[in-house]
Amino acid sequence: MTEREKMLAGQLYDCGDPELLARWHRAKDLVRDYNGTDSEDLEKKKEILSQLLGGQGKNLWITPPFYVDYGNNIYFGDHCEVNMNCTFLDDNRIVIGNHALIAPNVQIYTAFHPVSGAERFGSPRADGSFEFCKTQTAPVVIGDCVWIGGGAIILPGVTIGDNVVIGAGSVVTKDIPDNSVAWGNPCRVMRENK
Repeated sequence: MTEREKMLAGQLYDCGDPELLARWHRAKDLVRDYNGTDSEDLEKKKEILSQLLGGQGKNLWITPPFYVDYGNNIYFGDHCEVNMNCTFLDDNRIVIGNHALIAPNVQIYTAFHPVSGAERFGSPRADGSFEFCKTQTAPVVIGDCVWIGGGAIILPGVTIGDNVVIGAGSVVTKDIPDNSVAWGNPCRVMRENK
């Protein structure tokens, strides 16, 4: 099993794997190009996103700056908008449905590390250096007609249902069911969304 296959399966994997590092560097170059493209050059931005993302529907709008780990594990539905300064750590799949609004400074994480420092880094090498820290992943799924408020953080393994609003500044640690308005740290359902 390759390190990429382990990564997508949620197993401990080596972030320093050459295949993963090559994709990571390619994504950083594409994001640099995207973030530096003239605001009105929609064709160039569309071309860059087609190389960066795993998939996208119609009418995707991402306001720079935008940051990713790999990019190719991110999938958008139709009519989605991502506002400025969002970070998507897509070590596993991030799947976003149709008609999603993602406010500024939202962070979506799919990666996490062992709690034990010894497990995260292992033993030092003979020269005293450490290898890349060990990492695991879990996908994030966001349904249709979802609005994620500014500064929200969505943690690995979370599924957010359809027709959901997540309040600004929330830390989403658990699944949020369809037709909910939720906020807080930790984020929890506060009322039904009709």
